[in-house]
Amino acid sequence: MKKTGIRNILLFIILASTFISTGCDSKKEEKTKGLEKIAQHMVNATMSDPKTFNLVVSNETSTSTVVGSLFEGLLRLDPKTLQPEPMLASSWEVSEDGKTWTFHLREGVKWSDGTALSAKDVLFTFEVIYDEKVPTSLRDILAVNGEPMKVERVDDMTVRFILPKSFAPFLNSLMAVDILPEHILGAALKEGRFADTWGIDTAPEELIGTGPYIMTKYVPAQFVKYRRNPHYWRKDEEGRQLPYLEEQTLLIVQDQNALYLKFTAGETDSHSPRPEEVETLKGEALKLGISIKQLGLNTGSPFVTFNRNPKHLIRDGKKDPKLDWFTDKYFLRAVAHAVDKDTIIANTMHGLGKAAVATISEEVKTFHNADLKDYSYDLERAAALLKEGGYIKGSDGLLRDRRGNAVEFSLNTNAGNLLREQICSILKEDLEKLGMKVNYRPLEFNALVEKLMSNFQWDAILIALTGGIEPHNGANVNRSSGNLHFWNPRQKKPGTAWEAEIDRLIEEGASEMDLEKRKLVYRRMQAIYHEELPMILTVRQYVFDAYKNKLKNYEPTTWGLYKPERIMIGQ
Repeated sequence: MKKTGIRNILLFIILASTFISTGCDSKKEEKTKGLEKIAQHMVNATMSDPKTFNLVVSNETSTSTVVGSLFEGLLRLDPKTLQPEPMLASSWEVSEDGKTWTFHLREGVKWSDGTALSAKDVLFTFEVIYDEKVPTSLRDILAVNGEPMKVERVDDMTVRFILPKSFAPFLNSLMAVDILPEHILGAALKEGRFADTWGIDTAPEELIGTGPYIMTKYVPAQFVKYRRNPHYWRKDEEGRQLPYLEEQTLLIVQDQNALYLKFTAGETDSHSPRPEEVETLKGEALKLGISIKQLGLNTGSPFVTFNRNPKHLIRDGKKDPKLDWFTDKYFLRAVAHAVDKDTIIANTMHGLGKAAVATISEEVKTFHNADLKDYSYDLERAAALLKEGGYIKGSDGLLRDRRGNAVEFSLNTNAGNLLREQICSILKEDLEKLGMKVNYRPLEFNALVEKLMSNFQWDAILIALTGGIEPHNGANVNRSSGNLHFWNPRQKKPGTAWEAEIDRLIEEGASEMDLEKRKLVYRRMQAIYHEELPMILTVRQYVFDAYKNKLKNYEPTTWGLYKPERIMIGQ
C-alpha cells in the first residue's frame, strides 16, 4: 500500500520494492453516484516481502510499502503544493522565536480498534524515537543540534514541541513520523522489546493504526490483503466515509518482467513501467484500456558505494588492502570515470534518463547544485588516475596496488531490479578493462539489506535512495553517526575531516532560517560528496505511471499520489 507523505524520504533503496502507484489526468474528482454498484477492490504489486511490520525500526521501502497506509502522521505532504497538509493534527501555531510549536489534534480520530487518539500517543511516539535502545533512523532527522525535542502534553488533544533552537526543517521532518498507539505498544517499550515488536509473524489484526486501511492477511512471497478501516476519520463533502475503496490486494512479484505481464494481462490495476515498456504500452493503450503518464525525473539515482568500515575490513587480524582502495581518491575517481552513463541511458533506459551528477535531484530545484561537473566516461583518464595512485596493470592483465595485491572485490545489487543488474554488468565490463577483477552477484533484496545494515560483510553495492524535498531528512545517511551512513556507519566521531565537515553542515543547514543561506549549505554538501565520492552516481530515470482507465480520482505526482483515499473504481 502506498502512502503519499514523505515518510519514505531517504529510507533505504528506492524501487527495490516498488509499489506500483499511478494515476489519472482528470483534475476534477469523479462523482460517486453508483459507487455501491461497482466492487471497490484494487490490485497492485510490489517486488519484495517486508522485513518487519515495525516502521520505526525499518530501513527499507519493502516495509513502508506494505504497512504505510495503516498509519498516519500529524501532517502529510501535499504533493501538488509541496506544503504540509493537516492530518492527525487539525491545526498548529508557532511562537515568534520559532522554538515552540503547538499542535491541536483532530477531534474524533480513532485507532482501528476503536480507541480514541490522544496526546499520550504523540508523546509515546517520540519517546520511542528518542529511546537509544530502539534502532531507528528517525532519531537522526529529529535531533536539533544533537539534542532531542521536548514534547509536552498540554491537554488530551494538544501537544507542544519545545526545540533547543530554531529548526528550519521542523515541519518537513515531522511529516516523516507516523503516530503509534501507546495502548498497544507501551508495554513493549517499557519491557525493552519494542525493536522486536510487530515482526512479520505478527497477526494482521494486531497492527493497529489510524490510516485508511487495515491489513487482513499476509502470505509471504504471495500477497497482502487490506480492507477499509471502519474507524477512519476522513469523510468526503457528502459525508461519505473515506476511503472509497473497500479492499486492496498487494501482490508480491519478485521479477520485473512478471510485473509487466500481470499488468498487461489485467491482473493488476496499475504499473510503474520500465523505459523499454513505455512505447509498447502507449501503442496498446486503447486495446488494454489503460492510460500512461510521465511524471518527471526520479528523485533517486542508483549509485555504487564501497565499504569503508575498518572494523569489518579486517582479515586474520590484519587490515584488508581493500580499505586502502576504497578510501583512495585515485581509485574512486577512476571508478567514477568508468561509469558509462550514455550507454546505460541508451541501452537500458531507451533514452529515458539523465546522467546523475549531484546527490540532490534536479526535481528539488531549491537545493540542487547545478554547478557540479560530471565525471565523464573516460577509461584512458581512469587508467591514468590509477597509475598516478600507484596501481600497475601487469602483463597478465590484472591491476595490482603498490603492495602487489591484485585488485579484486565483490559487487552486489538487488536481484530482480533489471536496471540495476544491467548497470552492474556494464560497470563490471569496464572495470575489468582497467584490470580489476569484479565478482558480480545479485542478491535477494532482504539478503542485500542484511549485508549492508547488519553484518557489514560486503565490498561494493549498487543501491539507491529515495530523495525528497527536505535535505535534512537525509541526516540518517549524511551524519557520520547515522544508521544509514552505510559506507562506514555509526561512527562515534567522524573518521575523516570531510565527514566532520558534513556533520557541521547538517547542523548549520537545520538551524539556518534564511532560505538563501540554506541553499548554499546544501550545495556545499553536494560539492563535498562530488569530491570525496562515498556514492558514485550513475543515472536518473524518467518516471512513468500506467493505469487502468477504470481508476478514478487517481492522480500521481513525482512526490506521491494526490488524495489517495479518494481513489475509486468507476465504469
